[in-house]
Amino acid sequence: MSNLRVIIAGGGTGGHIFPAVAIGHALQRIQPGTELLFVGANGRMEMEKVPQAGFKIVGLDIAGFDRSNMLKNISLPFKILKARMRARQILKDFAPNAVVGVGGYASYPMLSAAQAMDIPTLIQEQNSYAGKTNKILGKKAKAICVAYEHMGRFFPKERLLLTGNPVRKEITEMNTTAATASSIFGFSNGTKTVLIVGGSLGAKAVNEAIDAGLDRLMQEDVQVIWQTGNPYYEQAKKRAEAYKGRVTVLNFIKEMPEAYTLADVVVSRAGALAIAEICIAAKPAIFVPLPTAAEDHQTSNAMALVNQHAAVMVKNDKAITELIPAIKELLANKEQQAEMKENLQALAIKDADERIAHKIIAIAK
Repeated sequence: MSNLRVIIAGGGTGGHIFPAVAIGHALQRIQPGTELLFVGANGRMEMEKVPQAGFKIVGLDIAGFDRSNMLKNISLPFKILKARMRARQILKDFAPNAVVGVGGYASYPMLSAAQAMDIPTLIQEQNSYAGKTNKILGKKAKAICVAYEHMGRFFPKERLLLTGNPVRKEITEMNTTAATASSIFGFSNGTKTVLIVGGSLGAKAVNEAIDAGLDRLMQEDVQVIWQTGNPYYEQAKKRAEAYKGRVTVLNFIKEMPEAYTLADVVVSRAGALAIAEICIAAKPAIFVPLPTAAEDHQTSNAMALVNQHAAVMVKNDKAITELIPAIKELLANKEQQAEMKENLQALAIKDADERIAHKIIAIAK
């Protein structure tokens, strides 16, 4: 097919945007000349991040269901209708051969409009527990690319393809040394390192648990990279002053390959992208799932690894008492670390972006 035309719809978080961009790059590598259009939600981070990655994006005026303020949902049906009409217009103007949904507010209006117009659609379901909109869209999608086994309980089995979740190229390639990574974070080389990440906004329960237990953690011969997100950053910086040279506090980590290179143990939320990265980096992990994530999918994601002896899980409401002991226990248990590394490597899929791109090309033809 000459000049393949593809729309990639979705966003809202890095967990949706990074895979979308990775798929876009893979399509252009495999089929040079592919024309891409991204569709996001106005006011969300994809409207900034996608153009930074070199792609064109248009926005829909769309929001999600607000569980905290029911009054805000009164206008939601009108917003969905308006977004659906705008989606139809985008499809007529761009005339894509296929439409891909990566999750996020823009996915549903774009894919449902495409399906109504008989344009082939593909869903990239990142989590081990499918969301409501993807379950609806899955009935008419030509393919559903998944990252976990046993997804036939949500989707037609004959259209499932196990591809894994696409991650940034710098994570799959990881060509950095421990010495370089140590100098970036201001550490001495060779000391055991704990990496704490709570997603781009940080994780309140994780931050509070580390804050409360930092003195106990520092009794071990360790150094800590603590990514707090903006809300907790100043508090954490003050807290870590007593441990200069051993605790590096950052509101956001740009150098993730270097952080993974140094880490002996990772503490993380259990978003699909974080899990995909940790599998590829093969770093023993303690997951603290966000309980308010839709359908509690982060717990489901974490348990998929716990059941394979590839990770440990601490519940969000138990983090304050259980997280520090869990870190200390894992640091001390070399056998458990080795078993986790082996099992994580077995779960890692490094070419997820290309597997998905090949499937998009196939359904477009």
